[in-house]
Amino acid sequence: MLNTTKLLNQFHASCGSHTDFIYKVSGKGLTTTQVKEINSIQTATFIKDRLAGISSFGGELKFVSTKNSTFLNNLTLIDSALPQIMAEIVYSFYSSTNTKLTDLVADLSIKNPMNFDVSEHHPFYLYKVKRLLTDIALGMMPSKVWTGDLEATGGYLVVKEDGEILAYHIYNRNDFEDYLFNNTKLDTASTTRYEFGVIYEQDDVQFINLNLQIRFIK
Repeated sequence: MLNTTKLLNQFHASCGSHTDFIYKVSGKGLTTTQVKEINSIQTATFIKDRLAGISSFGGELKFVSTKNSTFLNNLTLIDSALPQIMAEIVYSFYSSTNTKLTDLVADLSIKNPMNFDVSEHHPFYLYKVKRLLTDIALGMMPSKVWTGDLEATGGYLVVKEDGEILAYHIYNRNDFEDYLFNNTKLDTASTTRYEFGVIYEQDDVQFINLNLQIRFIK
């Protein structure tokens, strides 16, 4: 049996800048004064307020890539649409009050930024995010090449905060995926340690990085 709680915690611990998503500040270009004003925001919700500042000055964020190419390729291996989907989820997390993946995915499904054909109610976003969570729980790390080879043999163990152990047989994969999805959230890493949430410039183009952190809801 595989301890998936340990692996999810290991993924969280190994994230750091490996799980940064890079966004280009497009639309109306920001002036040097505006960039300084936005980067100087130091409120309790300063990342959310900085994103609001970018929007107020006519800027829009467009996903470019992840900072780490291995993480990008791991996401693409799981599903080619996952990099863009997770970029949308990460942006939504930092620009709203939603933290639970259930809420973030529900909101994304309504907006449907990928323009999937939802006329027959296919759960595109839900399915793909569950695939990501399952692969993380079964061994995928952001900075290591993921081949899809699962570490589990007979089943999965989830160790809860109170010490209760939940066991899922390999044939209960749907129940296992539901548990992961319903009990995980996004979190904010240390911005001073990992230096994200700041507008910067490269080759006369403005960018901002936002970090992905996934952990169990306590």
